[in-house]
Amino acid sequence: MYVNFETIGFTYILASTVVGTLYVGVTSDLVKRVSEHKNGTYGGFTAKYKVHRLVYFEEFGSMELAITREKQLKKWKRAWKIQLIESMNPKWADLFPQLVR
Repeated sequence: MYVNFETIGFTYILASTVVGTLYVGVTSDLVKRVSEHKNGTYGGFTAKYKVHRLVYFEEFGSMELAITREKQLKKWKRAWKIQLIESMNPKWADLFPQLVR
């Protein structure tokens, strides 16, 4: 998996388990933000519900586009989010280890 780290923004989805609790977020530094979720330093919802498996992400050329996509995904029905995840990651594998190789 190739990620262009000069990308300006990322929209991402974390899951607690396969088809578990979902969290949609946006960041300019995907590795740092997911690390914060995994270590519990980001706090809030993801720490409380142990939502730290990176199952989906998209790259954008601007934070404005990433934020627009985040807002769109947050309005989606859960079933649509699950279909989106499974279109890219049918086994719900944690994609984070591939980012930090």
